[in-house]
Parts: sequence; C-alpha cells; structure tokens
Amino acid sequence: MNKKKGVPIITRSFASPQVSPGDTWRVYLSASDPDGDMKAVYCVIDQPGMGTHPASITRIREDQQRELSGYLYLTTAGMAGSNFGNLVLKIQIRDQAGNFSEPVSFSLSFNPRAHQEEAPPGLFQDRELGPIMITLTSGSPG
Repeated sequence: MNKKKGVPIITRSFASPQVSPGDTWRVYLSASDPDGDMKAVYCVIDQPGMGTHPASITRIREDQQRELSGYLYLTTAGMAGSNFGNLVLKIQIRDQAGNFSEPVSFSLSFNPRAHQEEAPPGLFQDRELGPIMITLTSGSPG
C-alpha cells in the first residue's frame, strides 16, 4: 500500500473580495479527483481578533465526486451594521482515503457599499454545493 492514490485538486476558484454585511457570500470551486472519490469540502475561517472558527464540512454529492463545479455560500445575515473587519477563508477537499487537496484561500472584507463580484462567465456551474456552516461574530469580543 505504498502507492499514492490520486489526490483531489482544486483546479479553479473564485470569490468576491468584498461583500456588504448581510449578503450571502458565494465561493466558486472547480475540482477533480482521478479516483473519483472526493468526499467532503473543509472550510475554515480565521477572523482576526476572534481566532479560527471550527471547520465546516460539506459532503460532496455522489455525482460530483470525480468532477466538481459550483459554489459554497456563507450567510452574513443578521450581521448588518456590525464591524467585522476582514476574514480569511481556507478551503480543502478530502477524499475517501483521507488525502487533502492543496488549500485555496480567500480574503473577505465587509463594506456597506460593496457589490459582490460575479464569477467569470463559463468557468463554473451555477450549482449550489452547500452552505459554509460557520457563524460569524462581530469584531468586539463579548
């Protein structure tokens, strides 16, 4: 069992660098796995001053375990008017054998006047992969 099986590869990714507080942030991914056994997307958010949130794990549907394309989404509802500052989202894909893809990272800043940038046309399916189940907290510790 010394042979290394195929590892998932995130081939393309995109996310708007700014959103307005309260918007739903879309993070687009394309990924592939030669073994066709991608199992889950792992998302971790590091929020300066608040630390790293526990990982959100989104299962990959069976029909997308070889080739994946679509978007994850993070809800920032209920946070309008809060001062978040910036955060960093790190995403990796894990396969059945426990192999992880190389991570991709996105920085996000909140701006009440921001309009979320759309993904470049034709690069990703407009398919919902699932939510990023992380609840953001405002920048002032309780």
